[in-house]
Amino acid sequence: MTISTSRRNWLYAGVAALAGLAGAGFAWRRHAVTDIPNEALAALWASEFESPSGEVLRLADLKGKPLVLNFWATWCPPCVGEMPLIDAFYRQNSVKGWQVIGLAIDQPSRVRQFLSQHPVSYPIGLAGLNGTELGKLLGNTQGGLPFTVVLNAQGQLKQQKLGKLSEDDVKLWAS
Repeated sequence: MTISTSRRNWLYAGVAALAGLAGAGFAWRRHAVTDIPNEALAALWASEFESPSGEVLRLADLKGKPLVLNFWATWCPPCVGEMPLIDAFYRQNSVKGWQVIGLAIDQPSRVRQFLSQHPVSYPIGLAGLNGTELGKLLGNTQGGLPFTVVLNAQGQLKQQKLGKLSEDDVKLWAS
């Protein structure tokens, strides 16, 4: 049986359309925002981390303000690559009430050394394994890095992303 050129082209177009729809569906599911359970929000606001300078960083102090929470590590190239983008957002939007916290899932000595060479304007918390567990509660079931959670001033989830942030991601935060 031979298929005419016209039918073959329609067949290829149909297969391509189905593949495109499947890919779009996969991407949507991967980046779909889900609500954060109340117990996870309670754990978030109860969390305290030491800063690299030894001060205590209490997340409860940030409640009622829009918040970007970025989980990162010094050994993670995508994490390091997105830090200037996050820092620029913080410098431009902190006057508008935005808070940004970087939670380092790393050894404190490595974080201090890294920040001495690559400082950022936003606060950093030394989160270690506690940060990994908090990330899992907030939706990072894979435990991968970088992982970013954006909450509005009412504590509702605005964005959640596993993987390196893009300029488009950051533009969505303030909109």
